[in-house]
Amino acid sequence: MNRPEAAALPGGTGTPPDRLAQRASRLLSQLATRSDRLVNEGLAGADARKWHYAVLASLADQGPASQAALSGRTGIYRSDMVGVLKELTGRGLVDRSPDPADQRRNLVTLSPEGRRRLRRLDQVLDEVHDELLAPLDPAERDQLVDLLTRLLRPRHPDAPPSPPVPG
Repeated sequence: MNRPEAAALPGGTGTPPDRLAQRASRLLSQLATRSDRLVNEGLAGADARKWHYAVLASLADQGPASQAALSGRTGIYRSDMVGVLKELTGRGLVDRSPDPADQRRNLVTLSPEGRRRLRRLDQVLDEVHDELLAPLDPAERDQLVDLLTRLLRPRHPDAPPSPPVPG
């Protein structure tokens, strides 16, 4: 529930108690909700989804991969990856071909049209992030990214890494 919704409730003032308003977990949750909304709206305006961006970015940054490897890189469930790749293949953004090292699996590669599309989606997300982070100057934005990255790292060396968060 957002502030206007809370204020509309009977007796609601829209101002949470200080002990609630000062909780980092609550603030991070609210920011994540706002970020998701802005990213989803921005990508939808460009006829894309977060998972499209995640796959295209992975292929551009880390090279061709099997469906299973893409699932691991992006945090998209293998069963969902099938649909994402079908959409991207249908749009001509990725190509699937037999893996020369193992003919039983397909290798997914970024097409030239996929590279162009990714550049456009990067612009969309840059605009979204500018809106989301507007109150911060460039140094504060860098600091925020550094702090969030540190918070998402595993606390123990033996712990598995956190799954990537697209968008």
